[in-house]
Amino acid sequence: MGTPEFAVETLRTLVEHDYNVVGVVTQPDKPVGRHGSVLQPSAVKQYALQHQLPVLQPVKMKDPDFLNQLRALQANLQVVVAFRMLPEVVWAMPELGTFNVHAALLPQYRGAAPINWAIINGETTTGVTTFFLDHDIDTGRIIMKRSFDIPDDADVEYVYDGLMHLGAEVCLSTIEAILEADGRPATINQDDVDAGQLRPAPKIFKDTCRIDWSLSAKHVYDFVRGLSPVPGAWTTLAVDGGKPLTLKIYKTRRTGRESPGPGSISVDGRSMYIGTSDELLEIVELQLEGKKRMAAADFLNGMKDKLLASRIE
Repeated sequence: MGTPEFAVETLRTLVEHDYNVVGVVTQPDKPVGRHGSVLQPSAVKQYALQHQLPVLQPVKMKDPDFLNQLRALQANLQVVVAFRMLPEVVWAMPELGTFNVHAALLPQYRGAAPINWAIINGETTTGVTTFFLDHDIDTGRIIMKRSFDIPDDADVEYVYDGLMHLGAEVCLSTIEAILEADGRPATINQDDVDAGQLRPAPKIFKDTCRIDWSLSAKHVYDFVRGLSPVPGAWTTLAVDGGKPLTLKIYKTRRTGRESPGPGSISVDGRSMYIGTSDELLEIVELQLEGKKRMAAADFLNGMKDKLLASRIE
């Protein structure tokens, strides 16, 4: 059970290791295009169809027709990767249970966006946890954990790719452990894990992505890379005589140079800087509303004079 590319790697690994995947459950096709007239299948569905795997796409997880179709598959075990919350009637169905592959070291970063929040919070280590599903989100008994280092310059794309492959490996090991133990592998109650103060990983919305330049350079630097390339951290550029423009920031560099004030803009040759509460951040890659993503040096070619009369809001 899964939807995005992140889940495809696990499905591919199971298929290539000759596990009998009796069915794939994914989200309904998503309307795309200007008028929503084109339906786009999920990445998981596309892979499943290429390998002739049965696909179920329920709108509601408690729909009687879907539940009957799911029972008919007679799955021994269900694997969930980047999907949605399941009702008990679904996760309790297989004899060996249902486990989830979560992109964090539980109980830290329970929620929909664990990769983003780990980077935003400046973590140097994250990982993958497999756990049996229960009634609450991401709280079930832990089966396995594996760590993954986050370099100081890593963005979401790097960590996403690393955890996607690590998740597939851990999933495979988890299934082997479940089978060897006849469905009863050794597990750990999350309440027994001494993890200190728990940090959540709630879903990210547009307003979540707005940069607060009154924070320290370290906070803003981590915030930007924790949202790059998707969905992208943003700020508002107010140009004198024109309406405010949205500016997405994809990459910054810490300078150690004292800031004249949060949100201040300065230009030095082909380099652009924005002030935080303590030091200047160099803007390396960005995207102006209505334009393509580009290096700051290229952005300055057409905006340098306007920037000197602009302000960040």
